[in-house]
Amino acid sequence: MSQKELINAITEMREIDALRIADDLLESGTDPLVVLDACREAMAQVGQGFEEGEHFVPELIMAGEILSQISNRAKPYIEAQEGAEVAETRGTVVLGTVEGDIHDIGKDLVAFMLDVNGFEVVDLGVDVPPAKFADAAREHDAQAVGLSGFLTLAYEPMKGTVQALKDAGLDDVKVMIGGGQVDEQIRDYTGADAYGRDAQAAVRLAKQWMGG
Repeated sequence: MSQKELINAITEMREIDALRIADDLLESGTDPLVVLDACREAMAQVGQGFEEGEHFVPELIMAGEILSQISNRAKPYIEAQEGAEVAETRGTVVLGTVEGDIHDIGKDLVAFMLDVNGFEVVDLGVDVPPAKFADAAREHDAQAVGLSGFLTLAYEPMKGTVQALKDAGLDDVKVMIGGGQVDEQIRDYTGADAYGRDAQAAVRLAKQWMGG
């Protein structure tokens, strides 16, 4: 079994095959983060197909459900790999999927990875308006905010959230963005501090910003 086979199974909506391949990879000792990276690649392909009219909402939902199941299977392996829990909280990160977007697979994985690495995570859920991010960052004295967005429609809300944080006087709060087609060009457009390709990158950024 290979990551390519897993990607193909997900993009072709072959749920049973995708879960079997994921299980085989995990049980054979493949790094769980490699498995999840294949899932990220598959979801990016599905998302691109959706925006080009090749996939539709039911297929987005089905792909999301497949990824959710694989993510749940991978978490125990990740937990074991990360080792013992960190005794002290390294800092607080507010997370959410931006306004207009309801995809939460990537966000949930980032939340999980930050949590096992000792960060306090405030998860606002999906379809979160800019003002809610700013309010939560102030209320929880967060050092960073993570914005997730799967579709291109997420870019404007991301930009709006960065501005909302500035308008609230929270210039010191770092902002990371990620998901779907997000890249460095979108980071520049939104004014965010950094772009994270995956959950590992989110953890690296949080450690860089908050120490540890």
